[in-house]
Amino acid sequence: MTLSGQSSVGESGVISVDYRDPNAPALFARSLRQSGFGVLRNHPIPQDLVEQIYSEWLAFFDGDDKMKYLVGEKHDGYFPPHRAETAKTGKKRDLKEYYHIYSWGRYPDEVSDAARRYYDLAVKLAAELLGWVEDNTPPEVKAKFSIPLPDMIEGSSGSLFRILRYPPLTGEEDPDAVRAHAHEDINLLTVLPSANERGLQLLNGAGEWVDVPFDFGTLVINTGDMLQEASGGYYRSTTHRVINPTGDAAKRSRVSIPLFLQPRPDVVLSERHTAGSYLAERLAELARNDKGM
Repeated sequence: MTLSGQSSVGESGVISVDYRDPNAPALFARSLRQSGFGVLRNHPIPQDLVEQIYSEWLAFFDGDDKMKYLVGEKHDGYFPPHRAETAKTGKKRDLKEYYHIYSWGRYPDEVSDAARRYYDLAVKLAAELLGWVEDNTPPEVKAKFSIPLPDMIEGSSGSLFRILRYPPLTGEEDPDAVRAHAHEDINLLTVLPSANERGLQLLNGAGEWVDVPFDFGTLVINTGDMLQEASGGYYRSTTHRVINPTGDAAKRSRVSIPLFLQPRPDVVLSERHTAGSYLAERLAELARNDKGM
């Protein structure tokens, strides 16, 4: 189904929006409203920068230097597979390893500053996208926002850039283990360049798992729980997962670099929660789930 000369929507309900389209802001907000996801084409983040991150961080994960940055109390640094998170619906840990980058956190000497440069560009773009959402939200919903959406992330030190590596499969994995179990994101928005391998799926309104549109060079953006909370459910945080590949794809690593946009802790999301109290509640829930394994 074509919505304009430059934007389209597939069976997932996700609209593929051309960043240059004059109607892009309205189409993007519509896509988040109806599916929880949006895809952005011809965006301002250079693809060669994304590919540089994929290449050099894959080499980083393949080496031993990553152990110098093992995760500590501040949750920045390297998470080995046995420290990977467990989704609240998952029976086993996800099949992945990853590195957490914060604006204030540790950064490996073994890679270039490409990931830092990407972080700055992606945060800037995300603020613009939040403005698109703000401008195309009905007045009665917008009235629920304690401050404008772009202002919620201004000065925030909590936005997380996670560089993920899903290792090749050996065939000996536990039947219940997948690359990422079904989950929702905690934050306002997640910005994700299409990964170097397929696998991302969303749960649509009919209860069916469908592939998120994948075109290398596009950005995939999804709504998080905090935007759902702030909008009173108008924008829903959609359940999604990363399934295990088959065939030749199972023999290759999959690299994924989501940026999770986090408001300042003091930002009021609703009568029930600030961003800080909401995050604390969700992290405690994940910790209980992890201990129950």
